[in-house]
Amino acid sequence: MFAHLKEDLKAVFERDPAVRNVFEIVLCYPGFHALLFYRLAHGLWVHKFYLAGRFVSHLGRFFTGIEIHPGACIGKGFFIDHGMGVVIGETAEIGDNCTLYHQVTLGGTSWAKEKRHPTLGNNVVVGSGAKILGPFTVGDNAKVGSNSVVVKEVPPNATVVGVPGRVVMLGEKAVGVDLQHGNLPDPVAKAVGCMMDQIHALETKVRELTAEQQELKRNLAERDNREVANG
Repeated sequence: MFAHLKEDLKAVFERDPAVRNVFEIVLCYPGFHALLFYRLAHGLWVHKFYLAGRFVSHLGRFFTGIEIHPGACIGKGFFIDHGMGVVIGETAEIGDNCTLYHQVTLGGTSWAKEKRHPTLGNNVVVGSGAKILGPFTVGDNAKVGSNSVVVKEVPPNATVVGVPGRVVMLGEKAVGVDLQHGNLPDPVAKAVGCMMDQIHALETKVRELTAEQQELKRNLAERDNREVANG
């Protein structure tokens, strides 16, 4: 337990440039406080003191706004930045050196008493507001974008964004998007782009019809002139 807490302290220094010293972490970081409550609650849980574990977990939720079930398995070097609204379910598993931002949910999609929460590999980063729902694995070194909703397996080294979440990068390689100019998939921008294409097509059609109408008017005027000239 204490070895893990040492790694958790080290993780805060490595991943938060705002931190100045250990006392600031101990006194002012709710993510670290939540881990203190979790490590104690988990220790009670694995020794089958289930009620005591749940009560300590409940106290942690009350004081920090972060809910971590004592049955979850969390590795070393875990960092919750800001933290408010984070929820980690009972059967969730989190590897080493993972980072979660505020309002992240590692949730389930089943009421059955079985593995129903996600497994995060090592070095996973989950952006604020993201929801990872179901008993699948998010591979090592994966990144989940803010406000994404992930409901299926994520391969190692992948970057996932969107609702529902989809892979846009594998390692340094873009998947289905042009990242050369910093373009990530945006469904609103895509819909607006399609609408603009349709508007341009309609404008072209109107110009063509206007040109045809003017040509018909000229032909009719020339015919009328000929008829007048021929008496």
